[in-house]
Amino acid sequence: MDPGLIDGVRRFNRTVAQSIGALDDAFLSRARPLGQARLLWEIGPDGSDIRTLRARLDLDSGYLSRLLRSLEQDGLAVVEANDGDGRVRTVRLTTAGIAERAELDRRSDAAAATLLDPLTEAQRQQLVDAMAEVERLLVSAAVRIATCDPSHPDARYCQRSYAGELARRFDGGFDPALSISAADPELRPPAGLFLVATVHGEPAGCGALKFHRDTPAEIKRMWVAPKARGLGLGRRLLAELEAHAAARGVRTLRLETNRALGEAISLYASAGFREVAPFNDEPYAHHWFEKTLAPQAAED
Repeated sequence: MDPGLIDGVRRFNRTVAQSIGALDDAFLSRARPLGQARLLWEIGPDGSDIRTLRARLDLDSGYLSRLLRSLEQDGLAVVEANDGDGRVRTVRLTTAGIAERAELDRRSDAAAATLLDPLTEAQRQQLVDAMAEVERLLVSAAVRIATCDPSHPDARYCQRSYAGELARRFDGGFDPALSISAADPELRPPAGLFLVATVHGEPAGCGALKFHRDTPAEIKRMWVAPKARGLGLGRRLLAELEAHAAARGVRTLRLETNRALGEAISLYASAGFREVAPFNDEPYAHHWFEKTLAPQAAED
């Protein structure tokens, strides 16, 4: 890694930490540090499961417990068993906690205005645009892609979301039962595999492979959550699927898609897939693609 890049990241972190008041014991002149204030905001008016907070904020369990205890001691939050599952703990804000969160919001707005005030209108827009780009890249860096059993809750969530989106976008809707099969046994090794992308522990996309002994492998269930689009996640998922296929000795990779999915068609074309004649009878397909993969060493 270029030491200049490392130095640039550290310099940026120091500037931001000072700018947002991360060094202050009393964030925004309130009686608590930034960590507690951020946790109040993340809990929100509807409460949250503690395990969700831990994943979203990438916090150590012990540190999160200490933060929650401090909020409980101040009368701002209550931790209790989840109504639907006693094994899951939920935290919700008290009336005082909701009021404190609102006050922190008000002061945060004022602090943002103070930061922008000395700048010209053009500089303000430049700064906000730069912040948005940094945020996008930081979220992109937080994406993790891993194999996942298709019956795992994260995989189930992605598959439901995939089917729901296709049902909304396809002319005449989408019924997975009418489509070419991609059942759980077909997406588990050695028959196939399922990838799930997560951002801070929350599922954000998926893709699958079906392997065949004498015919090309197939890509199935490619989907990216709307909130994760623009991060290059679709391209990363596609590259991961190609790498897994090549490592298993696959030389030809195929997929089909619907004409309503223009962004997917553009992605496949830009990734080196070429449009070919129909190779199956998928009822929802209008375009069929194929790509020849470079050989790689087989996986163990």
